Amino acid sequence: MPTALLSVYDKTGVVEFAQSLSQLGWSLISSGGTARAIADAGIPVTDVADVTGVPAILGHRVVTLHPKVHGGILADPTDAEHVADMDEYGIKPFDLVVGNLYPFGQSPDDFEHGSGGAVEMIDIGGPAMVRAAAKNHAHVAVVVDPKNYGPVIDELRADGVLSETTRRRLARAAFAHTAAYDAAIVTWFDDTDPDLADESLTVEEVDTSGALPASIHLALSNVQSLRYGENPHQEGARYRQAGATSWWDSMTQHGGKALSYLNLYDTEAAWRLVHRFDDPACVVVKHANPCGVAIADDITTAYVRANACDPVSAFGGIVAVNRTVTNEMAVALGDVFTEVVVAPGFDDDALATLAAKKNLRVIAANAPSPLPFDVRPIDGGLLVQQPDPVDARSDAWRVVTSVQPTEGQWADMEFAWTVCAAVTSNAIVYTKDQQAFGIGAGQQNRLDSARIAARRAEGRATGGACASDAFFPFRDGLDAAVEAGVSCVIQPGGSMRDDEVVAAADEHGLAMVFTGQRHFRH
Repeated sequence: MPTALLSVYDKTGVVEFAQSLSQLGWSLISSGGTARAIADAGIPVTDVADVTGVPAILGHRVVTLHPKVHGGILADPTDAEHVADMDEYGIKPFDLVVGNLYPFGQSPDDFEHGSGGAVEMIDIGGPAMVRAAAKNHAHVAVVVDPKNYGPVIDELRADGVLSETTRRRLARAAFAHTAAYDAAIVTWFDDTDPDLADESLTVEEVDTSGALPASIHLALSNVQSLRYGENPHQEGARYRQAGATSWWDSMTQHGGKALSYLNLYDTEAAWRLVHRFDDPACVVVKHANPCGVAIADDITTAYVRANACDPVSAFGGIVAVNRTVTNEMAVALGDVFTEVVVAPGFDDDALATLAAKKNLRVIAANAPSPLPFDVRPIDGGLLVQQPDPVDARSDAWRVVTSVQPTEGQWADMEFAWTVCAAVTSNAIVYTKDQQAFGIGAGQQNRLDSARIAARRAEGRATGGACASDAFFPFRDGLDAAVEAGVSCVIQPGGSMRDDEVVAAADEHGLAMVFTGQRHFRH
């Protein structure tokens, strides 16, 4: 008679699964609450304590950690030495192990074995059983996800046994389960005591002082299939870190086609930038770069002003606003081909109006959460850095010209600086009255970015502000901004030719501010 060991924290579907196994002639062994749930359903089950001769001890810390449990899981029935050991010590083999782990990361107050703090939610016996069964997958099947109960029963009913392919697939899922669990625990240590991550335990001498830990343990699950990757011939998917929450999971898509890789990438960029503003704001993004940003007294005006920055680039773009979309804004959006519009919410009339736009993806979402790291793939691993915070006006900002900025110019420079930090380097942004008019992005030299921004501004930034994400290496970039008509400039400073650039600003009668901090974005 085949034997199954069932010990789960998440008991979703386990009673029905046990019932099906019993009906197929399986012997069931279980522990704790799982055993009680199965027995209460009238299903024959043997408690683990009756197998080991030892009850749960140490406040439930030790339940299944016993040779009669792990010997039965790890035994190779084709190995004579294993068989002899089993006979000598009275160990019976298991054919199936069903287990999932304590809910580490959730509130300890909800933990069924007592709320002794987060450390009590670090499962020991569960991962040990799961890993043992997964290691011995040649002879033992392991199930960690309730969604696999049905397919396992179906295969047992059809074939009487689980195939090697199925056992390997289940083992892979089991190791992914324990890997994600351990990654969550490491992250908890780093979050609760960052100093623990400052010591490298490797042979290499690595400077881990500061905000980056000695190691990063990422366990990511495929949670969303996308229409395609950057191009239709590429597959794409969204992966979520184990234990993480995401606004993408809670968002509601009211209409339109399925999302593609670039839809998510660009929408994320737009959604994060628009949340840097407190007043009603709109951001239009194309190819991960803002091509329109504006603040206004109401969301419709903010959208109209943002779209006016660069209507050509806004075609097929992403629109993000930080207020509920009204029908007035939906009507204003109506004549512009847009891929995605994302907002905290939509009026009913606005949803009806937007539903008439073919293929428009309409997304209601919560605010994005802070990112712990900024990562990019590189051969053999990842490049990791802290996210780039964009500070508002501070004491570190200093006026370096003879002309002092007016309060209106300060407001324009702060706005331009916020937008510029979200633009691919080299970045130049021209704004006026909280509205972007010219955005130059992704050029190999700053002068070209300044000229592109000026061409797009078409004189509308006259009297406004220029922001540069890094210092002007020569005065020519500043001269180009002057030609665009700006009256004030904000930049990090730090060039060996700062004196020449400041002199040029004084020559043109500009006010210029050095922030002391650049915002490269590649």
